[in-house]
Amino acid sequence: MAGLPTRFTIKDLETATANFQERIGEGASGAVFKGTLTDGSTIAVKRIKWQPSGETEFRTEMTIIASRQHVNLVRLLGFCLSPRGDHYLIYPFLENGSLDAWLFTDNGKRSHLTWALRYRIAIDVAKALAYLHHECHQRILHLDIKPANILLDGEFRALLSDFGISKLIGKDESSVMTRARGTVGYLAPEMLVPNAISTKSDVYSYGMVLLELLGGRRNFMFVVDGETQQRRSSYFPQIVREKMMQGELMEVVDMSLVKNEEISEEEVTVLCRLALWCIQENPMLRPTMTEAVEMLEGRTPVHVPPESSMFMMNFLDVQPSSIFGRTREDEATLMSANALSISIQSGR
Repeated sequence: MAGLPTRFTIKDLETATANFQERIGEGASGAVFKGTLTDGSTIAVKRIKWQPSGETEFRTEMTIIASRQHVNLVRLLGFCLSPRGDHYLIYPFLENGSLDAWLFTDNGKRSHLTWALRYRIAIDVAKALAYLHHECHQRILHLDIKPANILLDGEFRALLSDFGISKLIGKDESSVMTRARGTVGYLAPEMLVPNAISTKSDVYSYGMVLLELLGGRRNFMFVVDGETQQRRSSYFPQIVREKMMQGELMEVVDMSLVKNEEISEEEVTVLCRLALWCIQENPMLRPTMTEAVEMLEGRTPVHVPPESSMFMMNFLDVQPSSIFGRTREDEATLMSANALSISIQSGR
């Protein structure tokens, strides 16, 4: 039926992927492979290893993404239930891969992700979340917003992906009780203890992504002090807050961009303020994603956010040390990207 995902056989997928030769990604539940269908279209095949949690992820992703259509959501082309036990989800192949592969890399590659593209990516993701939170028959909480789950097409338009741990709640429900799920570094404070989570939990994660778009660096990392040669920790949200209060916001913009293009200071201010509103500890202070879209597109002013205790800085046991004036060699010593991608998930 038109619009519904196609059911593939395992032989179809083995042919399309040349027996799963070209691996293009790896997730908690399995690998992603590139393939080509008989009509010439390029696909990404996500293999979900058979296990109880994998079954849950497969059913969740099928339920949520199969019937949703939005320009900024990855589209599910098909699925496969292998007699060997593994399950497969088939998506269009997106040429530019995931956002993290562009943000957390060398200066040269990061500079291709211009300020204009970054600001547009911020809007694209906000619109995807606004759709999930406010425009669907049931509210959808993504619960794992991070650069690795934001895919970029050939024109660097952003599409939200990976709904394996998402949660559906009724329109008349404002929150749901669940155990923590997601990725440390993007988790809202209320998700670290058994508590009610809501759409505002996604808003917090989105704010953390905005800050990484801004700085072209991870929000938490280690750097080497140029004088003492000692390794120290750095918490970027706190640095941004301090620079905003000092009127020096342009200093937090990714250094790979500053010398190469004109950057709108007004847009930097909007994005910074919005990010700091999004990561407020009190969920009630965070904007909705619909409001976030209006702020980014200039229809609603973004006021200076209130002071925040930065609870997560204490949770991660880091000290807010400024790293401006760092060299790329300093950044080469930063903490491994996987070291903080610790998944705390339910049913997975």
